[in-house]
Amino acid sequence: MANTKTLRSGGEILVEALKIHGVERVFCVPGESFLAAIDALAGADRAIQTIVTRHEAGAANMAEAYGKLTAKPGICFVTRGPGASHAAIGVHTASQDSTPMILFIGQVGSHMRQREAWQEVDYPAMFGGMAKWVVEIDRPERIPELVSRAFHVATSGRPGPVVVALPEDMLAAECETADAEAYRRVAAHPGAQDMARLAAMIAESARPLVLVGGGGWTKAACRDFAHFVEAFDLPVAAGFRRQDILDNNHPNFIGHAGLGPSPKLVARIRNADLIIAVGGRLGETTTNGYTLFDLPRPAQRFVHVHADPNELGRVYQSDLPINAGMPEFAAAAAALKPKGPTGWRSRMPWSDEVRVARSAYEADQTPGPMPGRLDLGAVMMHLREVLPKDAILTNGAGNYAIWVHKFHRYGGFRTQLAPTSGAMGYGLPAAISAKLHDPAREVICFAGDGCFLMNGQELATACQYGAGVVVLVVNNNMYGSIRAHQEREYPGRVYATTLENPDFPALARAYGAFGEKVEETAAFADAFARARAFAAEHRKPALLELVIDPEAITPSTTLTALREAALKAGHG
Repeated sequence: MANTKTLRSGGEILVEALKIHGVERVFCVPGESFLAAIDALAGADRAIQTIVTRHEAGAANMAEAYGKLTAKPGICFVTRGPGASHAAIGVHTASQDSTPMILFIGQVGSHMRQREAWQEVDYPAMFGGMAKWVVEIDRPERIPELVSRAFHVATSGRPGPVVVALPEDMLAAECETADAEAYRRVAAHPGAQDMARLAAMIAESARPLVLVGGGGWTKAACRDFAHFVEAFDLPVAAGFRRQDILDNNHPNFIGHAGLGPSPKLVARIRNADLIIAVGGRLGETTTNGYTLFDLPRPAQRFVHVHADPNELGRVYQSDLPINAGMPEFAAAAAALKPKGPTGWRSRMPWSDEVRVARSAYEADQTPGPMPGRLDLGAVMMHLREVLPKDAILTNGAGNYAIWVHKFHRYGGFRTQLAPTSGAMGYGLPAAISAKLHDPAREVICFAGDGCFLMNGQELATACQYGAGVVVLVVNNNMYGSIRAHQEREYPGRVYATTLENPDFPALARAYGAFGEKVEETAAFADAFARARAFAAEHRKPALLELVIDPEAITPSTTLTALREAALKAGHG
């Protein structure tokens, strides 16, 4: 790989480094601050596909989604100042979601630094609290070294985002330098004693429960995790928006500990005598505002497995902290076998209760009626019936997502792309990234009316690059989740949450996509079939606007019920 004789520009050295590290696609909005890198990408277009988006937030979200899909760093290029500011949303999501990502930012020339030159930003100050590492490359000969480090930092330990600033004169300068070799991910492995103790703690328990989540998972790790669960017949609940680590059709999957969890699932978690938390940070949403477990010492015996040693003991103390990457832990866990006084066994004392918990989960997935002519619960049931198991569902943030998370059954590794950071506008860019990565799979994007318009312009990107995704825009003409909170805290005082929307189908057609409005439940199935057929035939997006009654604020309550409950409680 070494190149020590050829005179190359910094841009050429950088793009060669990306090729060496296995980059197959970059997402960007071009800027004059990194023209030398753009020119080098043009010369490498057979090896690296460059996807030009319509907004830096779209580019950053696409890169983050790529990182989730592949466990390899998603690559994003943006220009200085405004471009970096727009892309910050993707860095924040990658940070909270533990997703490997590298954001390359054009920077003002080195000779103008620290003068507040045009669009100049101090990137270590700007991103220091979000990114795992922020660096500015000052000389082209250091590009191989520092880019290699960026890939190692982004993927090793707890995965996350890295920000690399590229002064434009550095990219244009020429030098002779050696290339680095491809990066090698570094992760901790669980010790044999830790795994033996884990097996013993399971054998000593009467009501164990696994709570799985976090980043850093791979398809192989999910497969090994499933073998571990099956061997010990353990019930598994997923953390917030981590529902695709274990196939939801698996008999040991018992639900989602996210927003609006099943009361029966919450009771099971609290009544467990052993919690095995694998991969997740146990953040605010998964733990229902840090109320699911006692602080700082949970009442249950507690095992916490995480890739970052700094996360172990950060909030919850555990009986057995295990610092390990997810593939490393899952492989070791898959090798464990239950052993009782009479020898190896497959049926455990809690097996009957696992079946009860599974039945409760399935019963909770039957939607009740909701106000209005279009029933989102019925929509979700239809999607469950007709979509293939490997279909990818994406979404951003909003109350519409409660129906998706509650009633869909995710088919396994990376069938769910949703930001645990709670970022709006994520669904469409993530869907495009997923479709470009795996064109053969169906990709369905859910978005609220407010959520969609935060990155709706990326329909143009989908049309340009042949990403035939299906977009379901759930329209209630308001910022629904904020309206719900408003009714709880300030009942009847509606302000700043009402929206006046465009004609979404007409907007989609203006981009060259398919667009249709659906206002009744009975019309959805045929409309969805038409949308799927268009997306598959034309390799362009298809959008359905689903008009729902504003009263239908969650699957279990209405705006009026929220308001009346708040007034009864003395709010407002």
